[in-house]
Amino acid sequence: MSKTEKEKMLAGEPYSGADPQLVAERLHARELCRAIAELPSQAPEAERSDLLKQLFGAATDAYITPPFFCDYGRNIELGKGVYFNFNCVLLDCAKISIGDHVLFGPAVQIYTASHPMDAAERRSGLEFAKPIAIGNDVWLGGGVVVCPGVTIGAGTVIGAGSVVLRDIPAGVLAAGNPCRVIREL
Repeated sequence: MSKTEKEKMLAGEPYSGADPQLVAERLHARELCRAIAELPSQAPEAERSDLLKQLFGAATDAYITPPFFCDYGRNIELGKGVYFNFNCVLLDCAKISIGDHVLFGPAVQIYTASHPMDAAERRSGLEFAKPIAIGNDVWLGGGVVVCPGVTIGAGTVIGAGSVVLRDIPAGVLAAGNPCRVIREL
């Protein structure tokens, strides 16, 4: 029995993003993100919680300052007390694991999605994804970009505007493009 495109995607294998099931799931996530963005500031917490549960597939106490964008939502695993500032983008074609008390500055972008380096392969429409893991008590400053396959250790601070291409250990301040360890915390 052959794998579905979704199974291939989640396994990190080449898959077609144009697969009807994946397209439908992305459109559903966009509608939920739009609904979250359109909630009045005085909306009952139960209404906000219900939308977040629909988006992420589990109850969460995460706080999202809209707008917020993601591909699927269901591939994002959130710890306790996670905060997303304005304009965060999470391309969750693979699992994104986020620990407890993680802070996302404005315009943080988390990308699990990638494309082949070879142009002919890119033209085929196939893509792939690599999971990202962010430990407890991490702070990602405004405009940080985290690339596919990266792990960021607990208690680390990533400086604003950094592009994280490689794993960053726990308990450090890291910054730059490419992001590198500046000092231990």
